[in-house]
Amino acid sequence: MALTGRAGLVAALGIVVVLLAPQPGAALAGVCLLLAAAIVVDLVFAGGVRALRFHRSGDTLVRLGQRATVELIVENPGSRRVRGVLRDAWPPSAGATPRVARLDVPKGERRKIVVTLDPTRRGDRSSVAVTVRSLGPLGLAARQGSHRAPWTVRVLPPFLSRKHLPSRLARLRELDGQHPALVRGQGTEFDSLREYVVGDDVRSIDWRATARRHDVVVRTWRPERDRRVLIVLDTGRTSAGRVGDAPIPMAGSWAATAGGGGLLVRPDTLPAPGWPRLDWSMDAALLLAALAARAGDQVDFLAYDRAVRAWVSGASRTELLSSLVNVMAPIEAELIEADSQGMVAAILSRAKRRCLVVLLTDLNSAALDEGLMPVLPQLSSRHLVLVAGVSDPRVAAMAARRGSAEEVYDAAAAEHAQLERRRITARLRRHGVEVVDAPPEDIAPALADAYLALKAAGRL
Repeated sequence: MALTGRAGLVAALGIVVVLLAPQPGAALAGVCLLLAAAIVVDLVFAGGVRALRFHRSGDTLVRLGQRATVELIVENPGSRRVRGVLRDAWPPSAGATPRVARLDVPKGERRKIVVTLDPTRRGDRSSVAVTVRSLGPLGLAARQGSHRAPWTVRVLPPFLSRKHLPSRLARLRELDGQHPALVRGQGTEFDSLREYVVGDDVRSIDWRATARRHDVVVRTWRPERDRRVLIVLDTGRTSAGRVGDAPIPMAGSWAATAGGGGLLVRPDTLPAPGWPRLDWSMDAALLLAALAARAGDQVDFLAYDRAVRAWVSGASRTELLSSLVNVMAPIEAELIEADSQGMVAAILSRAKRRCLVVLLTDLNSAALDEGLMPVLPQLSSRHLVLVAGVSDPRVAAMAARRGSAEEVYDAAAAEHAQLERRRITARLRRHGVEVVDAPPEDIAPALADAYLALKAAGRL
């Protein structure tokens, strides 16, 4: 049962009657009895809400930044008309509208209510409950009940870096020889035969071809194109920090540190941050996966912190992106330190042959010194490793400010954070690891360029 504002208004008018009556006690009793009787009448003649049936249909997948539509069918099998309001409850980040809808369902009929979702976060957004308030004929009281009408809409990553794909595919076609520029290098894939010239490696001589042609013939090679690329996404605590300006509004609060290294940032001096590093890394991973798949490489995906959060392997080129966005959608950053040793063990157990391992993580000196650096030789000795990290542009903005004493101290802290980042980058490169360190908006194209550079150099 629920009382409406009209019942409160009637009660207030009754108080005026009691104050003006010559016998206030009797008047109070009479007003209370009349109001109680009216409420009982409303409850008796209001349509029942327990017997209502609900059916849903509509979108189940939507990209972040797009709009989804879910239809709710309300069926009234009861003997009375149900007239009142309905509230279809969703999580705040689902952006459901309208929050409350008018409802009028005659007995034995159905009504459709359309709910529009404008999600502000990735992941699965599920309906919570449908609450119906059925009003009586006097509008003083209502029957109220909640029902479960389950429906889930999966909000996929938006893949904003898709705009960089055409230009990178054009460069890839140049490398593959579809344009006039064909790059040949010291690779492992056979390309052609040609006559021997002074200076050629004698190990490249093709003796069978030499015997057939009665001239010395050598094999030429080019970088192997159909290789395996393993994209590893670090979902530990450092991936939760928000950086950059969100191109699509995101719900929730933002992290209190910049660069993930404990550098305190005053929110009144810097612009509000946008996406978590995890989302920027996902966007870069999607662009790299699309590019590598078009190059003919086999792309696998692993998300890890202290356990495997997602694993995609063996997807075809046409199914790769849909598989990746589906497994990425529900992944959230875990507020725990990533287990680098377990991550390397998971990589080595899944990648038996030599491949390109792309690790998307934060280039946080403290976390890498204690986590990845001790176990990195195990990985780099068997695979070509590329580490990519999203830098925080707010740190660079802090380092450039000198207007006040507080800003000078902030600038000193920012310079120290940048120095540590350059130090860990240099250490990684000394171990033979390729490093990409770029701001949020540039991390995806920079990672794609690094991949193309490895292809051009014959290292992949």
